[in-house]
Amino acid sequence: MNTLPLLLALMMAPPPATPPADPPVAAEEVILPACMRPSPRTDEFGVSRQGEVLDRVRNAKGPVPVVFVGDSITQGWEDAGAEAWRDRFGAMGAINLGVGGDRTEHVLWRLEQAPLTALQPQVVVLMIGTNNASTGRDSGPLIVRAVHAVVDRLVAQCPQAHVLVLDIPPRGQVINPLRGLVLQVNQALAAGPWPDRVTFLRVADGFVRGDGTIDEAIMPDYLHLSPRGYAQWAEAVAPAVRDRLTAVEPIPLEPRDPAGPPAATPVPPAGR
Repeated sequence: MNTLPLLLALMMAPPPATPPADPPVAAEEVILPACMRPSPRTDEFGVSRQGEVLDRVRNAKGPVPVVFVGDSITQGWEDAGAEAWRDRFGAMGAINLGVGGDRTEHVLWRLEQAPLTALQPQVVVLMIGTNNASTGRDSGPLIVRAVHAVVDRLVAQCPQAHVLVLDIPPRGQVINPLRGLVLQVNQALAAGPWPDRVTFLRVADGFVRGDGTIDEAIMPDYLHLSPRGYAQWAEAVAPAVRDRLTAVEPIPLEPRDPAGPPAATPVPPAGR
């Protein structure tokens, strides 16, 4: 059998088409864990509140001296914490950017979509991480890295602001593994190191009784604060915010009513 024609035909045939290459994967998608990869909320409540908060940033008129960033505990200043907010932060010109259910990756996404630069804040108060801890997805070291990533973004957007990083409050009526994870994260955050104009403020220890339990009068569901809990939290945080305001007239804090809620015992801030 003469195979020469067949060989010649094969030699002259065009090379097979090269299959299309897979699209390149962004380096950050390979390296960054989920808690550090900016991601929007997709649930119905989260999308609604997320949009509301983004609009607040985009539509803000003029400088906003104080900005609160966080999850449902921060959002709660508009509900159970409304009176404490009015008494302590309202006159400071503060704005609330809390979104219930947010984790660190959601805050990073919101800061991408609506940077705080135009607000020109003097103080940014950040409290985030409890929802990362509760998922079981993120380890303590990952949560610490993610909180630092949020702070780095805030510093980049608001280089003239002082960032107050609040410790994550305890959760659960009694001592439990999740409470232990939160304590370890707070311990690492307290150690820093933090950039200039960033201070870690530890105030949530005042929510825990001597036997390790949490009073439901302060945290009805052992996570979110009651009006009394917000009054206690505000009393611990407001002086740190006030002391870092420069262009706003200092606001005198009225003495606490002896019959009112006990004050949180401030712990000297670690880091800078």
